[in-house]
Amino acid sequence: MKLIVFGATGDVGQHVVAEALGRGHSVTAFARSKDRLDALSGNMRREVGDLLIDTDIACKLMAGHDAAIGTLRPSAGSETDLVDLTRALLKGAVETRVPLFVTGGAATLKLADGSGETVLTAPGFLPDAVRPIAEACAAQDALLETEKAAAWTCLRPPALLIQGPRTGNYISGTDTLVTDAEGNSQISYADFAVAMLDLAEARDSHHKRLTVGWP
Repeated sequence: MKLIVFGATGDVGQHVVAEALGRGHSVTAFARSKDRLDALSGNMRREVGDLLIDTDIACKLMAGHDAAIGTLRPSAGSETDLVDLTRALLKGAVETRVPLFVTGGAATLKLADGSGETVLTAPGFLPDAVRPIAEACAAQDALLETEKAAAWTCLRPPALLIQGPRTGNYISGTDTLVTDAEGNSQISYADFAVAMLDLAEARDSHHKRLTVGWP
C-alpha cells in the first residue's frame, strides 16, 4: 500500500511510520519540521508543510495514496488547533476519495465502571494539565460526527499511551475504555501503531470510532 502519515514525527506518528515500513508499505511522511523528518529512519518520501497555513496541501499530497493516517497533536498552548488540522485532513479525504484514519483522544470514552461518565466528564479523572488537549479531542470528535462525505475512521487510545514494547496484542472496543484485569487502561505507542495499521490494511474506514488497549 501507499500510505501518507500526517504528523509523522510525533510520538504516535513515528511508531506508525516504523510499523508501516516494517510491513513493506510505501510511506510518505509529512510534518512541519524538516530536521525532525530528516531524523526519521527508513526509506520514505518526506514532505514538509503546515496544514494551518496551506489548507490545500493535504489534498495535493493525499492524491495517489491508498490511505492517509492522521497522527497530529498540537503543541501545548495550541490545543484548539486540533480541530482545524483535522478539518484540513477531512477536506483532503473528500476531494481525493482517499480513506482517512484519524488518531483521536480518549476524552469521550466512557469509564469501564458503568457510571456513564466519560474520561472528560468524570470528576477528578483527568489531571488539569491534560484537560486542554482532552477538550480539543472532544471537539475533534464532534467535527467527525458532522462529516459524512469523507471515508474516515477514528482510533482512540486508552487512558494512557506509554513507551513500551511492541507485542502485537491488543483488544478493540467502541465507546468504553479498554481495561485489563487490574483495571489499567493503557497501550504502548508501538501497539497503538499496530492497531492503526491493521485498520488501514483492512480499509475499514466507514465513519467508525474505535478504541484499543492492552488486555
